[in-house]
Amino acid sequence: MAFRKILINPIRELDEHGKLAGLLLVMATVISLMLSNSDFSAGYLKLWDTEIGFSFLHKSIVHWVNDGLMPVFFLLVGIEIKREVISGELSHPRQAILPIAAALGGIMVPALVYFFFTFRQGESMRGWAIPTATDIAFSLGILSLLGSRIPFTLKVFLTALAIIDDLGAILIIAVFYTTSLQLNMLFFAGIALMVMIVMNRFHVRFSLLYLIAGGLLWYFILKSGIHPTIAGVLAAMVIPVSLAESLEHKLDRPVYYFILPLFALANTAIPISIDLAGNFTSTLSLGIIFGLFLGKPIGILLSTSLMIKWKFSDIPGGINWNHLIGMGCLAGIGFTMSLFIAGLSFTDHLLLNTSKLAIIIGSILSAAAGIIILGRGAKIKEEENADPGLLR
Repeated sequence: MAFRKILINPIRELDEHGKLAGLLLVMATVISLMLSNSDFSAGYLKLWDTEIGFSFLHKSIVHWVNDGLMPVFFLLVGIEIKREVISGELSHPRQAILPIAAALGGIMVPALVYFFFTFRQGESMRGWAIPTATDIAFSLGILSLLGSRIPFTLKVFLTALAIIDDLGAILIIAVFYTTSLQLNMLFFAGIALMVMIVMNRFHVRFSLLYLIAGGLLWYFILKSGIHPTIAGVLAAMVIPVSLAESLEHKLDRPVYYFILPLFALANTAIPISIDLAGNFTSTLSLGIIFGLFLGKPIGILLSTSLMIKWKFSDIPGGINWNHLIGMGCLAGIGFTMSLFIAGLSFTDHLLLNTSKLAIIIGSILSAAAGIIILGRGAKIKEEENADPGLLR
């Protein structure tokens, strides 16, 4: 009974309030950084490079996490996008236009900030998409820390923005981070996708058949040269809505409580050397940090203000500009998606580790700014409600 009260009940409470996913990501990152710079560093780093698998599919553990497990995360993202388009915040054009514009602004401006710092810097320019991403689990987890002081409509708006942002990241990965194509494998992937479409068309609801076809789709896309995370999104788009809803409930906890923390462990194994510390003020590092910390909120605020000024949309009820500024800062928590894109951008270990460390710093700064701005705004609102005289 004491064990349940001390450990189980607090974990359950964190889960119910949406805080557990973000907390697990923080813990995984801290543990990974500590192990990577401890006496166990050599063994810990070697662990992720250990190769396992079959003769035709032999990869390191870190590659299995990124190429094997992350497509499941993207499957969940794809299902969330589908749900929002069919019946959620994105189902009505006038409601959808504001988060869509905010997401586009939050993609373009950070990319321009990054280009400003890394223009003509050789390989560093490949990382232009790193600061364009938003970590949906982390940003919503941080927002939930402020509890009921934050209007529910702001959470809905941030969710819609982050989902569209993820869709943008998926398109960027598909278009800009595909190096060479194996057309024969792409052909077989197309057949697997067509089989799933036909099954949906003929109202097949046997989930095992979709699992088999989805597995083949993943394998052929992996072998085609396109990143296999795209398979997860494509599968989400063609499976029936009823199965998608069931899958979303089944995948939610495994993805946010196992796959993403494991991804954080594998991708933040960063030994901080003298060379890496010296790169803290490099153009690559500054481009990522300022892209996330400044580019994201500026892009989001600029695009939303233009949509509202031009009468294309209205500011959601219960939300003010202070809320939008704070939310824009939280959208600068790139983390999972930014780390993922960094892994696709660089093969040089120094550049890769520099970008990962910059992502962590930029995300921390963004989270801190978001909490301070939203927390201060909520406190002022509470004081005004407590003493109406302050309004005079």
